[in-house]
Amino acid sequence: MSNRNIPRLFDELDYQIIQELRQDARVSASDIARKVQANERTIRKRIDRLVELGAVRLTAVVDPKSFGYTISVDIFLEVDPSEELAVLELFKTMPYITYIAYGEGSKDLSIEARFKDSAEMSTFLRHTITKIPGVTVKGHALVPAILRNIDEWMPPTDDFGIGEGS
Repeated sequence: MSNRNIPRLFDELDYQIIQELRQDARVSASDIARKVQANERTIRKRIDRLVELGAVRLTAVVDPKSFGYTISVDIFLEVDPSEELAVLELFKTMPYITYIAYGEGSKDLSIEARFKDSAEMSTFLRHTITKIPGVTVKGHALVPAILRNIDEWMPPTDDFGIGEGS
């Protein structure tokens, strides 16, 4: 099924604005306007619209490595459905956990956690997570390097109407 009939929400100007904000989220609307040759007021309105739609979040991205969190591990869990909400709320409070997502099965959760050393990771895997009611560790994988993170992702230019043959 093609998405060609879905109305396009974003255009080339949005793309250019997002590209500028990705390079420096503190860049001024006037600087963007000069660079993309558009009206500053238009740029301000577009930025506000992109934020309002949830297409972009203007926020600081913290680099775990800068704080000594050099070990990353993906952990695959099975969670008892009757405990799921409590487990999710608990995970949201745990500073080691950087990512929480539903997995393939109806009881599966996938989390990513960051640690300063292997002792912290081991304690978390062997003692902390195993003591949570309704949680079973199905497996884990040490992540030697993250090659691309969500803060680096961009939709293809087709989503902005750029490069199409029409």
